[in-house]
Amino acid sequence: MTRLYLSNDTSARAAGADRLAQAWAHVPDVELVRTSSRGAFFLEPLVERDRPGGRMAWPNAKPEDLPNILAWVGGTPVDDIPFLADQRRATFENFGITRPLSLEEYQRRGGLKGLERAVSLAPDAIVQELKRSQLRGRGGAAFPVWTKWQVAKDQAAEQKYVVANADEGDAGTYCDRMIMEGEPFRLIEGMLICAKAIGATRGYIYCRQEYPAAAQTLREALTIAERAGLLAVEGIPVHLDVFLGAGSYVCGEETALLESLEGRRGVVRAKPPYPALSGLYEKPTIVSNVLTFATVPSILARGGAWHASLGTDQSRGTMTLQVGGRVKQPGLVEIPFGATLAEVIERFGGGMAPGARFKAVQVGGPLGSLFPASGLDIPICYDAFARAGAILGHGGIVVYDDATDMLDLARHFMAFTADESCGKCTPCRIGSVRGREILEQLQAGRGRSGDLDLLADLSETMKAASLCALGQRAPYPVLTAIEHFPGEFRKN
Repeated sequence: MTRLYLSNDTSARAAGADRLAQAWAHVPDVELVRTSSRGAFFLEPLVERDRPGGRMAWPNAKPEDLPNILAWVGGTPVDDIPFLADQRRATFENFGITRPLSLEEYQRRGGLKGLERAVSLAPDAIVQELKRSQLRGRGGAAFPVWTKWQVAKDQAAEQKYVVANADEGDAGTYCDRMIMEGEPFRLIEGMLICAKAIGATRGYIYCRQEYPAAAQTLREALTIAERAGLLAVEGIPVHLDVFLGAGSYVCGEETALLESLEGRRGVVRAKPPYPALSGLYEKPTIVSNVLTFATVPSILARGGAWHASLGTDQSRGTMTLQVGGRVKQPGLVEIPFGATLAEVIERFGGGMAPGARFKAVQVGGPLGSLFPASGLDIPICYDAFARAGAILGHGGIVVYDDATDMLDLARHFMAFTADESCGKCTPCRIGSVRGREILEQLQAGRGRSGDLDLLADLSETMKAASLCALGQRAPYPVLTAIEHFPGEFRKN
């Protein structure tokens, strides 16, 4: 029996993985194992086969390639694929290897060691391990994780909650989805470690409605974990549920997410109090994104000092980047903090797609700043981005080519904010609409001499007075587009 491996990730399926599976389903003596994804989406469908010393891979496989695969013709050692070999994966080290719903495989490759260690430690010791690691939240705010855990742990409450923010709505991001679809037990383990540290007995995974495969995989994983007795910390049951969102971008903000979880419209709460003090149902609650929770098991298993040894002085560990747009090699990249944008685009993205010339890159989703070619030497770390008036966010990197109309792109971003604003605060609710209108007037050739100055003033008000990052950050892609490509805003 020949065993072949093929990703069951949504991106691999979109590239044709299911067609291969259907074509080869009844081939004698061939077993097809559906795994998580390597994240090299430009190579999908990617078929792999075991050999001594590591797997062989056949990129961009088609149904008619099966005879060559069975005859070992045309394959490439996985370890020789530069896109993968140049990475230093920690959170994603098992991806492309294991079956998503095999708890046995997860354990065999080191899974649950972090939880085992956490169970042997007092809550204070768990928090101290997170402090040593210097882990900062991977969802965008980059807040030190241990401080939130410490606050929630110290609260006296009969009920505490742990909530995974899986409302991954930034354009060009998908690492949370990959974790939920590809290694759900890692997310569950991270949430259980947090529950042990703060004394929580209930938790929710708030999954965006547009991720049906992820939600189904999570539900199945929770059932498997419960049957295995995993959903209990020191004999105390921890009840975890999957909750589907309703398509609101602003529910990626933690307090709007909590409003939605409580059955109300997802609008931003004024802070303080912060969720670690008064969150879900006014109880102490830790809200972190999926990638943050998925990073925790390795820290507990390997020690905080290991995590702190990677990256830069202020940004420790590895960062998961999702490279897309007009590049040759779109896909998921995990490397220590510190590489430059230029290095990531060239070394991992493979440079520009054929026939395309670089114009700009946006990092951090629809609220992220735009960088021209002169800004590509910026190192990927939280503080360097902050000094540049930018955000690293969830690690989405979208590259634009010279065919991109920057005025139209700016209008698109402001229109997105106008559509997605929860309406709670006036600067975001009204400011985004007025900003969109100014840009539409410029597009129509009806711009006035003071429009750009008015847009700048409006943007400053939004940045200073909006309640959450949606309104505060919305002006940045618009203002950086005007700064770096002023001629495109005055051509009419």
